[in-house]
Formats: sequence, C-alpha cells, structure tokens
Amino acid sequence: MLDGLVITRRFDTPTWLLALVFLAGIAAGLAMATALLVAIGVPASALFNEVIGEAFMTASGLAQTLTFATPLICVGLSAAVALRLRFWNIGIEGQLWLGALGATAVALGDVGPEATRLPLMLVAAALAGAAWIALPLVLKLRLGVSEVISTLLLGSIAFLFAQHLLFGAWRDPATGFPISLAFDASERLAALGFGRTHLGLPIALAAALLVWFLVDVTRLGFYGRAVGENIEAARAAGVPVIAVTCAFVLLSGALSGLAGGLIVAGTEHRMSLTLGAGYTFSGIVIAFLGRFRPLATVVVAVIIGGVFTASDVFKVFYGISEAVVVLLQGLVLFGVLVAQFFGAYRISRANWGASA
Repeated sequence: MLDGLVITRRFDTPTWLLALVFLAGIAAGLAMATALLVAIGVPASALFNEVIGEAFMTASGLAQTLTFATPLICVGLSAAVALRLRFWNIGIEGQLWLGALGATAVALGDVGPEATRLPLMLVAAALAGAAWIALPLVLKLRLGVSEVISTLLLGSIAFLFAQHLLFGAWRDPATGFPISLAFDASERLAALGFGRTHLGLPIALAAALLVWFLVDVTRLGFYGRAVGENIEAARAAGVPVIAVTCAFVLLSGALSGLAGGLIVAGTEHRMSLTLGAGYTFSGIVIAFLGRFRPLATVVVAVIIGGVFTASDVFKVFYGISEAVVVLLQGLVLFGVLVAQFFGAYRISRANWGASA
C-alpha cells in the first residue's frame, strides 16, 4: 500500500508554513493529551479550570508554576544548546545531580566567607555540571563514543554517587533519613515574596539572556549553527569545530548543574534523593517546543511548569500518577515532531514525483 509513495525534502518551505505546522503539531499534541486525561477519568469540564485557571490565573498557582519553571528554564536551555550541535545530552539529570552535590559540598563545608558562600555554591554547581559532561565530550571527540550512551550511563552513576553520600557521610544524624543537614540562612536563595518563588527565577532568566546573546548574536553562535548544520562543511570553511563543540557542550553541562544548584539553594534547602527525577525528558521537550531558541525556551518552560502545577491537582483529586504527566509531555512532543516532518518533507505518489 505504501510502495507507491515517495518522500522528498522541501528546500523552499515558507516561514508561514513552518509556523502553521508547528502550531498544528502543538494543537494535535494537546488534543491527544486531553483525550488521555478524559479516558482515565478527568472530567472534560474540569480541564480548563485545573490546567489554565489553577496554574496561571490564581496567585498561588502562578507562584507555584514559576517555582517549577525556574530549574526547567535551565535544563531546557541545556538541551537546546547541546542540540544545536546535534549533541544529544541524555544525561541532564546526572549533571543536575552533580550541580546539586557541588552546591551542597560548598554549603556543608562552609567554604569561603559567609557573605560570598551562596555565589560560590552556584558557581560550584555550574562547574560540577560542566565537569560531568566533559567525559562524554572527550569520549565523543577522541574515540567516537556515542554521547547518548555515555551521558545516559553517567546520569545513573551520578545518582548512585548521591546515594552513597546521603546514606553515608552526608546523612542527617538527627533524622537518619537519606537527606543532608539543612542549609544555613545565608546559603539559601532569598524569597521574592510571591509564594515559593525565589531569587533563582531572575538568575534563570539572566542565564537565558546570556545564552541568547552567545548563540544568536556572537560569532560563537554563528560557528555553532555552522557546525550543527554540516560539520564537514564548517571544518572546510575554517570553523574551529572542536573549540566550538567544547564551548557549547560544556555550557550545556553548566546550565544543568546550575539547575541543580537552584533547586537545593532555592526550594529544598538541603540535598535529597528526590530532586532530579524527570528533568532530562522535560528539558528535551522544552528545547524542541522552543525550537532551540533561548527566549522561546523560557516561555515553554513556564508552560511546562504550569503542567506540573496542574498535575499536582490531578494527583490529589483524580489519582493521576507521575508517569501520566510524563506521557502528557511526550504526546505534545510527538505531535510537534510529526507535524515538523510533514513541514520538512513532501509525500507524493511515485508517478507524480516529477510534478510534486
């Protein structure tokens, strides 16, 4: 039945068609997500109130959404920066764990003067995330090892390392649970006075502006686009491919590490084993929906934060599991990817190929 079909790439896709295809993909993904929620027992009449009303149109819901969005902005930027070079960073959670561990090490070790400890924690978080992605980077550049495998495996190692510390030297002796001691007041990001939002939100927004400037304004960003489009052509044109790749990939790891630092210093105020789950998938979804553009990534991260806020309501009132929340994100991403395929390729019958 499909033998007579021919797939050809479009080389002159107009901007309006790309925008229309993208919006159609989002609409299709949302329709599938809505159908899933209704199928598992969420009343259709409650969807608008729970998702839009609760997450964005009440003060408490919007504050919770922005709190969720703070680390999501960083991991979305992390995925977007790496994917611009077609480097699949599947270890975002591992770099986030290392960032959280780096920030916690500075806090528990009372490193530096008290007045500068919080900035040191965030710097340590970013450096730890960059260091954790450095090994997959070296393996890819020197030995051709797939970063999909190496970053994924290192994510598991990072979690096991966190377990080792929290069940061992960092365990809170007062409770016996695998959590660290609580951070001092000087080691916590200041609250903004709006729900649980904290200083991490403007820090994440500043990171987005910095990434936008680097990848969309500077020569480094131009080189990065060249490497992402065609690495051999970029090398032949004299682009420093290795240096550009290192800069983008290390920045990706640093952003994931910063996300971990913002979580422990902004919301958790201690190290625990529950802070990193699901961020790799969410980061990739945000990057794709934002079309790898830093400022669009911020908007999508806030929307996904709203999904997380609504999911808390669904869990309490409708018994929705965390797996369903991840599936909802996947459906939206699937809709966008399928729509982008039809925007990038033309499907026709073989005997119409010459005129298609």
